Amino acid sequence: MNSKIVFGSYVPVKSILHRLDPRIKLIMCIIYVILIFFVNNFLAAIWLLLALLAAIKLSNVGLRKYWQGIKPLFLIILITVAFQILFSSGGKMYWHWGIMAITRDGLINSLIIFYRFIVIITASTVLTATTQTFQIADALAWLMKPLQIIKVPVNQITLMLSIALRFVPTIMDETNKIMKAQRARGINFNAGNLLTRIKHLVPILIPLFVNSFKRAEELATAMEARGYDPNAPRTHYRQLVWHKNDAWAGLALLIVTVGLVCIRIFFLIPEMSI
Repeated sequence: MNSKIVFGSYVPVKSILHRLDPRIKLIMCIIYVILIFFVNNFLAAIWLLLALLAAIKLSNVGLRKYWQGIKPLFLIILITVAFQILFSSGGKMYWHWGIMAITRDGLINSLIIFYRFIVIITASTVLTATTQTFQIADALAWLMKPLQIIKVPVNQITLMLSIALRFVPTIMDETNKIMKAQRARGINFNAGNLLTRIKHLVPILIPLFVNSFKRAEELATAMEARGYDPNAPRTHYRQLVWHKNDAWAGLALLIVTVGLVCIRIFFLIPEMSI
């Protein structure tokens, strides 16, 4: 629990969310992310944010540690928000210079994008922090099983996604090691303007890509040496079982969805620009 949470890492603690079936957690995460894009006023945004905070509380993982997971991605979020502020048009204009302008609609849209980034990343982290990688893969295989009728390679897709989830924490650790090595060589990632800081990312990205390709080649060689056949029928050692708490979780998701619909229909609050 003292280590930082990053997206894709599992936190082995005891909680209600940890005991839920991975299928209901995956469904809840997907539907919650979809609901985020139907938020059209501040009351709806607060409603979904409260639901997320309740999930974080039930996960027995501190809010501060979730922030530690968002922090490595925060610079990317800020850059995206800055582009939205400077290159959007519409509404009252507060500042203008060349092709850049700060307008009322640009500020509102930037807040919406910031909210969506933070909430979606946090919701995904709740899923991965309370569900092991192989459980997510099993839930994905179950959810995509009907696609086998139209010859979709479900087993290959779920394997690919499970490997991706498995190596996200590894890549993040690799990034930290490369940054420490570059700092030891005299690079200051916090110095200079925005363009200079972006240039400082090049010594990180190149070795990161090289190491990622080497790791992928080693994994492919290991799977081939063990006789892995992607077209062979798959069996599951761990069977997924639906319990009563999973039904209660589904009911909670239904309440959140109905509450959002009611807020959109019955509460006449000025809509946010999308």
